[in-house]
Amino acid sequence: MAGDVATKLSAARTRLILDKPFLGALVLRLPMVEADGEWCKTVATDARAFYYNVDYIDSLSVEQTQFVLAHEALHCALSHFARRQHRDKHRWDLACDLAINPLLIADGLKPCHDALYLPDFEGMTAEEIYPCLDEYEDLTPHDDHVYDAENESGGGRQGAGGSHESLERGSEGGNQQQKQSPDNTGGCGDAPKREKPKQEPGQGEGEQEQQGSQGSGSGQGADQPPPLTPEERESLSVQWQQRMAGAAQQAMQAGKLSGPLRRIIDHLLQPQLPWRMILARYLNATARDDYNYSRPSRREGDYIMPSLKSHELDVVVVVDTSGSVSDREMNEFVSEVNALKGQIRARITLLACDSGLAAEGPWRFEPWEEFALPHHLAGGGTTDFRPVFDWVNRENRRPDALVYFTDGVGTFPQQEPHFPVVWLIKGKRMVPWGNRIQLN
Repeated sequence: MAGDVATKLSAARTRLILDKPFLGALVLRLPMVEADGEWCKTVATDARAFYYNVDYIDSLSVEQTQFVLAHEALHCALSHFARRQHRDKHRWDLACDLAINPLLIADGLKPCHDALYLPDFEGMTAEEIYPCLDEYEDLTPHDDHVYDAENESGGGRQGAGGSHESLERGSEGGNQQQKQSPDNTGGCGDAPKREKPKQEPGQGEGEQEQQGSQGSGSGQGADQPPPLTPEERESLSVQWQQRMAGAAQQAMQAGKLSGPLRRIIDHLLQPQLPWRMILARYLNATARDDYNYSRPSRREGDYIMPSLKSHELDVVVVVDTSGSVSDREMNEFVSEVNALKGQIRARITLLACDSGLAAEGPWRFEPWEEFALPHHLAGGGTTDFRPVFDWVNRENRRPDALVYFTDGVGTFPQQEPHFPVVWLIKGKRMVPWGNRIQLN
């Protein structure tokens, strides 16, 4: 059986290289190692290698094997092993799988029978999915993420097996996962940590593929590797980002990089500057401070000396009150604008809008006044961006900048206005015009 499984894995990897060069290039970076079936019930990764259970791979088709190979490679390329921070491990593992699987399915790969898939989370990152999983915590990832310790940075429950596996397979929670999985079948497991197999001197990437291949899923494969140290996480994160960038460039040159994958890659590879810094840079660049060389009065003498002339900025700030932005996020945004306001000498007009403008507004703040939200903001309806721009036109104003804080889901005006617009976006939505700043 082991020989047939090795052949299947090689065939699946070759097909990925030919048909999906981006994913294939990433999979090539993961040596394939047969694992001890006592801890690896399906497949796993520690960001260094692809571990597999012989019996599990034998149960998959070649197309499904492509999926599990690409799935583990994307965990590594997207640095899921370095992004958990304080979050609960089990919940973070769920969020990572729910972020990856829609990308692979949209790219035309056939999911394995126990892959997690929820259409509501398509296009979202793991960080965006994580807080939305209260009602889905009984689900189980189909693979083991063995780059992390259970009790590290917040801990969590067992990954995909142990006692949690038995509950999953024999309870209503298991039935719930079957309903959410694309092929409507079961789940798989995780177990206690074990030692990582020692690497022989001179053994490099791709040379560990047959390590432990004498086993047959009956406890003769490689032991479970230890969790990554902080130094290893940092080093591997840089390596995988470089690998992802190189693989993406090659795939784009070949014209074989799908839209969903390309968008998430662009997002992860762009400079990760805090939104506060980007907004501050933009508003400071908009401030019209300049030197004035006009001739002074005769009383000041014959010499013309430059004098600094400052212009007060006229800024319109809009908050989306449709319910898509939390009160905490809104207060953080307002606090940051208040800090910037004093630096750039800005007069601010605040508007609140969901499907229409809040009747209590607008609220106006001079440069010396503290910028703060009103005590009560009505809202909760759908989002329509047009009333804000209609109001600006009715007022016959041309502000130096309009900053709109929203999730980007709504109806945009058909024409771009004749003044700068900055969209501070929570989520992944694109905007048809203006300057887009990613909040998270």
